[in-house]
Amino acid sequence: MAQFSGGAVDLSGIVNRAQQQASGAGAAHPGAQHPGAGAAQPGGQAPVVDVPSIVMQITDDTFEQLMQLSQVVPVVVTLGAPNCEPCDELEPHLVSVTRELEGRVLLATVDAEANPGLQQAFQVQQLPTVVAVIAGQAIPMFQGVQPAEQIREVYAQLLTVAAQQGVTGRVNAPDLNAGAEETAPEPAVNPEHEPALEAIERGDYPAAIEAYEKVLTRAPRDEEAKAALAQVRLLDRLTGVDAGQVRDEAAANPTDIDAQMLVADLDLSGGHLEDAFLRLLELFPAATPEDRNRIRERLLELFEVAGQADPRVTAARARLTNLLFS
Repeated sequence: MAQFSGGAVDLSGIVNRAQQQASGAGAAHPGAQHPGAGAAQPGGQAPVVDVPSIVMQITDDTFEQLMQLSQVVPVVVTLGAPNCEPCDELEPHLVSVTRELEGRVLLATVDAEANPGLQQAFQVQQLPTVVAVIAGQAIPMFQGVQPAEQIREVYAQLLTVAAQQGVTGRVNAPDLNAGAEETAPEPAVNPEHEPALEAIERGDYPAAIEAYEKVLTRAPRDEEAKAALAQVRLLDRLTGVDAGQVRDEAAANPTDIDAQMLVADLDLSGGHLEDAFLRLLELFPAATPEDRNRIRERLLELFEVAGQADPRVTAARARLTNLLFS
C-alpha cells in the first residue's frame, strides 16, 4: 500500500546551485508569480499564486521555483525517465488526482536521468519515485506505480501535514478549469482506435489485439487503449472455451499455471474478482521465476480489466507487491 513517510530530505545543495545559476542569468524563471508576494494576503486569507499549469516540468536549474511554490501549496514531485513504462503508467493517476484538488496541490515532473542533481537530492533508488515538498522540506511519499485510490489517500495525508505547517494556499492555472471546454471538441471515438473497434465488431479478436498494440506503441500513455487491450485479450482467451472442462482440468492439475490462469479468466469474466486474484496469488510463492513473471503479467492485465480504482484490485495489488519483494 502507498505510504506517506515522515523522513525529510536535505535539499540545500540543489537549491544553492539553482540560486547561483539564477543569479548568473540575472533573471527569474518565467511563468509563475513569486510566491513571496502572495504569502500573506490582507485579512489573513490563504495566498493564491498564478502558475502556467497545474503540472510543471522542473529541472536542476529551475528547482528554486518549486521551492518557492512549496511555501504556498504542497508540491508533489514525480521523478521518472523516458521509456520508463511504470512512470508512464503512474503519471496519469497523479495528474488526475492533482486536478481533483483544484489548486490545493501542484504536480512537478522531473526527468531524473537528465537532472542528476535532483536525482541525488531526492535519493532516487527506483523509478518512478514520488516525493512531496512542503515549505522547502522534502518528504518521501512512495516508489513505483500506485492506483488512483491509494494516491488520493496519500494526498489527503499530505494536505494534513501541509496544514500543520501553515501551507494552505492555492494555485491558479489555465488548465485547472478548462475541463469541458477542452474536451468538447474531442471526437466520441479516438480515430486511432477505429481499426481495433472494427475488428471487435467482426469478432476478430487477434486483429483487435494487434491494432491496440500498435496504438500503444505510438502512444504508451493511452489509458483507454491499455484497458481495451486487456479486455480484448481476455475475450480472445475465453473464445470457444468450455467452462466446465476448464475447471475440471484445473482441479485435476492444481500446479498447472496455464489451467489456473484460464480459470482466473473465467472467474473475472463472471464478476468473481477476489476468486480470480486469489487463485493466481496463491500460485505465486511456489512458482519458478519464469512462471512468476507470467502470473504477474496476467494479474496486471486482470487488474486493468477490473478497473484500477476497484478496492479488490487495490488489495490484490498490495499483496502482489509484497510477494514480489518478499
